[in-house]
Amino acid sequence: MAAPDNAKTLFYFLLPLWLRTISMFKIGIAEDDVKIAGLIRSGLEEQGYDVTVSTNGQVALQTFLDNDFQLLILDVMMPGMSGVEICRSLRQQQREMPILMLTALGSIDDKVTGLSSGADDYLLKPFHFKELLARIEALLRRHKKEAVVQEDHLLRFDDISLDTYSKEVSRAGQPISLTAKEYLLLELFLRNPNRLLSRQYIAERVWDVNFDTGTNVIDVYMNFLRNKIEKGFDRKLIHTKIGMGYILK
Repeated sequence: MAAPDNAKTLFYFLLPLWLRTISMFKIGIAEDDVKIAGLIRSGLEEQGYDVTVSTNGQVALQTFLDNDFQLLILDVMMPGMSGVEICRSLRQQQREMPILMLTALGSIDDKVTGLSSGADDYLLKPFHFKELLARIEALLRRHKKEAVVQEDHLLRFDDISLDTYSKEVSRAGQPISLTAKEYLLLELFLRNPNRLLSRQYIAERVWDVNFDTGTNVIDVYMNFLRNKIEKGFDRKLIHTKIGMGYILK
């Protein structure tokens, strides 16, 4: 009888770890100091974050472009490409994840340069890990609040609104008529703002698991939806990441 009890104990011990793992945020780090990068990585992984470290600026930029990160930590002084250059390049390509800059440089001009490149916060070395963690959590909270406002049956992003009860959609107060699939597509994006959605992910949730992703049906319906929610408006809301999918931002 001991084996089942031990198995049950192990299950309940591992369950919190498993739950934390499936809901973890992905954080990308660009830091050429291996010791500092290792300390940050181990500390964040202990907190349940999924961490990727790059020690070269150019490699870091490509890694950040090829993957979906919820937050980035950039060292200013990097070989290949500086943290400021990485940040500026990401913002030019409309990557909106929070960015925290790290640097040993402490002048006002250095801070202004970092923030003006698109960074959201700035932390001087040396720093306590607790402060770094607090900054990260604050940035993630702020970024989440800036996304979708959900009020019971209402989903809103920017100036677009969707009522899950009445199935009515409007933008800037103007009613928009959608087909059933277009409505499901928009609802999926409104529930996942600032998140890159692959065609496979969209297919599984709007169509079914046996949907043939080799067809261009998803792209056709995305064009239908865009024409209805963007035509006549100044700002685009849904953006294409070639070869990767679509993102609402």
